[in-house]
Amino acid sequence: MKDSAKNSWKPDSWKAYPAEQQPSWPETANLQGALDDLATFPPLVFAGEVRTLKERLASVVKGEDFLLQGGDCAESFDEFNANIIRDKLKVILQMAAILTYGLNRPVVKIGRIAGQFAKPRSSPIETRNGISLPSFRGYSVNAPNFAEQARTPDPERLVRAYFHSAATLNLLRAFTSGGFADLNKVHIWNQDFVANSPNGQRYAKLADKISEALHFMKVCGIDSSNTPVLKEVEYYTSHEALLLDYEQALTRRDSLTGDFYCCSAHFLWIGERTRQPDGAHVEFLRGVKNPLGCKIGPTATEDELLRICDALNPANEPGRLTLITRFGHQSIEKRLPPLIRAIEREGRAVVWCCDPKHGNTYTSSSGYKTRSFDHLLNELRSFFAIHAAEGTVSGGVHFELTGENVTECTGGARDIRDHDLDNRYQTSCDPRLNNEQALEMAFLIVEADSKCR
Repeated sequence: MKDSAKNSWKPDSWKAYPAEQQPSWPETANLQGALDDLATFPPLVFAGEVRTLKERLASVVKGEDFLLQGGDCAESFDEFNANIIRDKLKVILQMAAILTYGLNRPVVKIGRIAGQFAKPRSSPIETRNGISLPSFRGYSVNAPNFAEQARTPDPERLVRAYFHSAATLNLLRAFTSGGFADLNKVHIWNQDFVANSPNGQRYAKLADKISEALHFMKVCGIDSSNTPVLKEVEYYTSHEALLLDYEQALTRRDSLTGDFYCCSAHFLWIGERTRQPDGAHVEFLRGVKNPLGCKIGPTATEDELLRICDALNPANEPGRLTLITRFGHQSIEKRLPPLIRAIEREGRAVVWCCDPKHGNTYTSSSGYKTRSFDHLLNELRSFFAIHAAEGTVSGGVHFELTGENVTECTGGARDIRDHDLDNRYQTSCDPRLNNEQALEMAFLIVEADSKCR
């Protein structure tokens, strides 16, 4: 990227760069009309909230805090109700309570929620029985059922995605400030897990310690009735910044600082398929002040990684850039150490976060796309061990998960097998950990971290 280009950023400057994974909107569709409407709508998040998140992520860089990011692979217009939103939040709060106590660090909680309506695809076309149609790109673009009208991209879905996100955020803010996130309640939910899980006794000791700590504070006069930090919680939203027209339409200039913020979410990330240093996604996101993530897979080179850092965080600001690694359990031990050393050698301040989901997908004998709990755990254990060996900070984890009792990933305490997948396989895209598997994983992360200290 030439110096003149670096200094001439505008919200629409990405249009001069190659843009991967953008829908082919029909010529008859009123794309500009939908974008004009979005540009007049209120921001979904506010610049002050975004700046607070960046401060928290700066603490993750130093190893003072820990990042937990999780939620649906792709949100759905069809499965949109208060109970589903509540249960997504609940499982993150439960995991955070376990991690906060077990790691002895505050947990920064970021949901894949209120905007994760678009998905990249390996092919723009899907063919079934000799019929070819556009691939399903998420509910903000088209519908999943295999029919011509459903699969035709419709820009009015961008407007629907905005209103679904706004309603979700409204409910999340009510839950996180109205008592639902009370730490005592979250621990009670974990007690239910300990009591009912086949491996419950394995986690009972840690659960009892959390209970003892809460009881001690209550005896000392510290409880949720007089200490807001025990009753309220900071919770941030995120999604992959895939549809650049949508993200541009929700970009606003902050009245206090004059800086641009993408107000569709607090935290935005670039995916494995769109992280080209000279591509449109990097060009767009380099100009907004949100904290950013970038997915890093097994094909990433040291040079490419440093170029991404140069583009997205030229000032080397702690909390600005999170590198979300997704190597797969068989590749992480070979691929991750050289990248860590390159970042350390150049003195770059980044959050290292492990996404053990996307590198461990396979098709089961029953024909379902799935992931093995053991493979996820192996990648996480390697992530913590490698950072311990390199003397660097293992900053966080990133999961596709749900608060529902689905059967999409094999393994876990209840030992879900291939033949169990069709019992409650409900995802519209990628397989997610269910609520029990997610909590089990949180306890095992604590164990993995403790073994590396």
